[in-house]
Amino acid sequence: MSHEHLSPALRRIAPSGTTAMTDRATALREAGRDIISLSVGEPDFRTPDNVILAAKAALDGGKTKYTPVTGTMALKQAAALHFRRDLGIACRPEQVIVTAGGKQAIFEALAATVGEGDEVIVPSPWWVSYPQIVRFAGGKVVPLITHPQHGFRFEPSDLEALITPRTTWLLLNSPGNPTGAVYPRDMLLGIAHVLRRHPQVLVMSDDIYAPLNYTAEPHATLAALCPDLADRICTVSGVSKSHAMTGFRIGVATGPDWLIEAMGRLQSNGSGNPSSISQAGAVEAFEGPQDFLQDWRERFRARRDKVVQAVREIRGLSTPVPDGAFYCFIDAKPLMDRFDHDDNKLALHLLEHGVAVVAASAFGGRDGFRISFAADDAVLDEAMRRIAQALA
Repeated sequence: MSHEHLSPALRRIAPSGTTAMTDRATALREAGRDIISLSVGEPDFRTPDNVILAAKAALDGGKTKYTPVTGTMALKQAAALHFRRDLGIACRPEQVIVTAGGKQAIFEALAATVGEGDEVIVPSPWWVSYPQIVRFAGGKVVPLITHPQHGFRFEPSDLEALITPRTTWLLLNSPGNPTGAVYPRDMLLGIAHVLRRHPQVLVMSDDIYAPLNYTAEPHATLAALCPDLADRICTVSGVSKSHAMTGFRIGVATGPDWLIEAMGRLQSNGSGNPSSISQAGAVEAFEGPQDFLQDWRERFRARRDKVVQAVREIRGLSTPVPDGAFYCFIDAKPLMDRFDHDDNKLALHLLEHGVAVVAASAFGGRDGFRISFAADDAVLDEAMRRIAQALA
């Protein structure tokens, strides 16, 4: 089918840069090439046994039919427990929507609210899908540029300078993908001061990486810190990163009643309910033991330290120490002459040397690449050796 059959909305967006690179690495691997993939945001740990058993029990118990469109009451109650216990957000089960992954929740919230020409402020570097979803909805992406020397965080004044009467959303992701940036409590309180002066601005708080915070401070989130703003905040979470359940495709979101209802209206027409079996697994993930998270966090922290040190030993590469998530966002500016200042060429060069990474430009950055350190130690050691060799 030719291009003119595509809708204007679809023509405005491109495929996800991270999944494109991961698919390419998979194809090369299937063709017999030895490729280490550090391109995908996925914990390498096994899904906890109690979750697997709960999903099996759901299958054996015949839980294979439709559920309510926006999720089972059991999972909404478990998600409300998670929002209260882990994020400090007071919410009722009725204020929760269960989606097929966190990405669907973000898509629905923006598609339900963003109109032609509405402005959405997106801190850059950004997660690849944020700007694509905004453009699909007809909105205008307003980049809020952040810098490595400030830990890829913005100041409240940077935000205020970009707000106009057309601004509808601020997208916040902490800990962040691709940079690992974490917004501490004081910074969020400063952002809240700005938001109080601009009541038209909604906030997407993407907290999917909340358990993976390596700072001494507990995770902070806007709806918990500033209950007076809670009716303007959509907080997104899930089990993909926290419980190594990426393939289960379960996200959860909470926010004002009107927004959750609107997202549900979209979901009822777009996809129907998330998988019944996955929902049963997610109930157990939220309600079962959480003590393994401490061990996972320590292992991720050790890998982070190893990768940061290895990056800094390679001439021409630098990276700030990420405060959360499992990514390093690496600057390669001194080397970019060799690659015609095109970081896609740099990423393809590394792929030829057996390591899949994602070019910084996929995230609205430049002159570098993102690697995921969600891989075991031996794999990371070999990957960093190959990168060093490729750039020597």
